[in-house]
Amino acid sequence: MTSLNTPIESAGASGSAFAPGAIARQLARRPLSLAGTIIVLLFLLLALFGPLLAAYDYDQLIPGARGLAPSVEHPFGTDRLGRDVFSRVLWGAREVILIPGIATALAVTIGTALGLTLGYFGGWLDEIASRLLDSLLAIPALVLALVLVGTIGPSVIGLIVVIVLLYVPIVTRVIRSATLNIRASGYIEAAQLRGESTAYILFREILPGVLPALAVEAALRFSYAIFLTASLGFLGLGVQPPSPDWGRMVAEARQNFARSPWELWFPAAAIAVLVIGVNLMADGLRRIFRYEGQLR
Repeated sequence: MTSLNTPIESAGASGSAFAPGAIARQLARRPLSLAGTIIVLLFLLLALFGPLLAAYDYDQLIPGARGLAPSVEHPFGTDRLGRDVFSRVLWGAREVILIPGIATALAVTIGTALGLTLGYFGGWLDEIASRLLDSLLAIPALVLALVLVGTIGPSVIGLIVVIVLLYVPIVTRVIRSATLNIRASGYIEAAQLRGESTAYILFREILPGVLPALAVEAALRFSYAIFLTASLGFLGLGVQPPSPDWGRMVAEARQNFARSPWELWFPAAAIAVLVIGVNLMADGLRRIFRYEGQLR
């Protein structure tokens, strides 16, 4: 049994062990993880092609269609203004998925670079950076997000910046810890004795060894970023009107819940299903990388 903290003996070995095909086969053997992965892929397709499937624009007012219950013509019903809820959910998938996806990718990239650097070099720079990261992590994420959004302003770029600033410290800390475990390994010392460059050691020797922790952390950050984006939208600090946002749709639906509860049900269900799917996929990745020998 190999834990996440156990270094991989070589980049070549890890390359075959953590190949996408091998990971996909392992996910397919776990029904819940496979279901979560399928859910995530379906939502990604909705984010990319959802507007093409929508029968109406997200802000189109349909004459005589205020507060209609779900039907064949309007599968999710209509809201109090006469807008098709199904179309709005499809259009809203783009903001709720792509914004967290882009922000998570940036946070993981920056955090990985910082974590590798701090973990490999150590010294006074590592001590200062670690204390700074600990101080940032001591602040609740939602509170810090509210402060940052209030400073930057609610916009797509602002949301991405906020998510990146929130999650870079977490990713950095995880990758730094994994790098510290690998740095003392024999094959790292051998690479140093061979005169390999720092870039080669970081990206060809150490990076493959932290991929298990990195993959799981990226999936978890993506899940939290989705929930954070929806939470900010619920508070009116997400993507601003007229663009649809699932969180804001839930907030607006509360005012008319007694008359048309479907306005709240469907965007709230979309958020819940997506977050559950990402977490099931992340749990599958965690289990796969914990038993890394099964992939060989």
